[in-house]
Amino acid sequence: MTESSTVLILGARGRFGLAATRAFAQAGWRVFAQLRPGASGPVIPGVVWLAAQPGDTARLAAAAPGAAVVVQGLSPVYTHTAWRRDLPGLTQAAIDVARELGALLMLPASVYNFGETMPPLLREDTAQAASTFKGRLRIASEAQVRAATQDGRMKAVVIRGGDFFGSGSGSWLDEVMVKDIRRGKFTYPGPMNVPTAWAWLPDMARSFVAVAGQRHQLPAFETLHFAGYSLTGQDWDDALTDIAWERGWLPAGGRLRTRSLSWLMMRALGLVLPKIAALCEMRYQWRAPHTLVNTCMAALTGAEPHTPFPEALRAVLAELGLLTSRKEIPAEKLTVARQAFERGAS
Repeated sequence: MTESSTVLILGARGRFGLAATRAFAQAGWRVFAQLRPGASGPVIPGVVWLAAQPGDTARLAAAAPGAAVVVQGLSPVYTHTAWRRDLPGLTQAAIDVARELGALLMLPASVYNFGETMPPLLREDTAQAASTFKGRLRIASEAQVRAATQDGRMKAVVIRGGDFFGSGSGSWLDEVMVKDIRRGKFTYPGPMNVPTAWAWLPDMARSFVAVAGQRHQLPAFETLHFAGYSLTGQDWDDALTDIAWERGWLPAGGRLRTRSLSWLMMRALGLVLPKIAALCEMRYQWRAPHTLVNTCMAALTGAEPHTPFPEALRAVLAELGLLTSRKEIPAEKLTVARQAFERGAS
């Protein structure tokens, strides 16, 4: 390995951090993966786990000599209090170690910055008009990083993706949408016909590797978009129905029992559960159609990593342990069932 193929990943046991750790290691990079003292990480060839606090700059820089890239996988827990208290410090911790190493700092980002008036197509230069507490904090965090690049000691790139899913639990997909899928039920948080942006984390992490490989072409600060998938609730319903037929969770030709998430109940729960209150603030994202445009990313790296959606969905359900018992219906019966389903929907 050369010094130019060494990366330090902060928050490597989080959902995005672990996806990035795996993606860089699979691409042949030497990976130093930070986790908090007392935690442990899986055995991954090419990965050295570092037990250190995020703000221990000297220890991290000394333990990852020659790292040309720092990936910021650190994130507060999902409450307003935690974000207000922790996000600026976690951002500064990533800045400090990147400056110490003279490295490129890479940050995953969300569509929170654009707010509820966001247009259907989101480009890198789309005006940011955050309408939520977390959106405003995200804008401030990215500005904090941009300011740190002005003296030439580090570069930084923000890569923005849609709603994250995959690489562990803790997303809308596993906590709400497919919670009762084995019983033939599908819950969706918004209108079924509104397209929204989604990012399967293993693909998004591979895009980080591709951008890191082109880091010498980047300006001091850059923002790129990872397009991922643009999906409606009906797209999810169709793909999950196919899997439900295959697994025997539905009779061939049957339909999932689709229901809407009760936001009234969510708001009531939010009165006592801060995490639910924070989620309720983001309801607008399910009602505002939006797609991320990745023109700048494609110009830099070529076509972004893009696993076909049904394949990514099966991988996520397998990872969640939902595909452990197998009771498949023969393929010819599935074809007949799909034809009947499509006739009924037309």
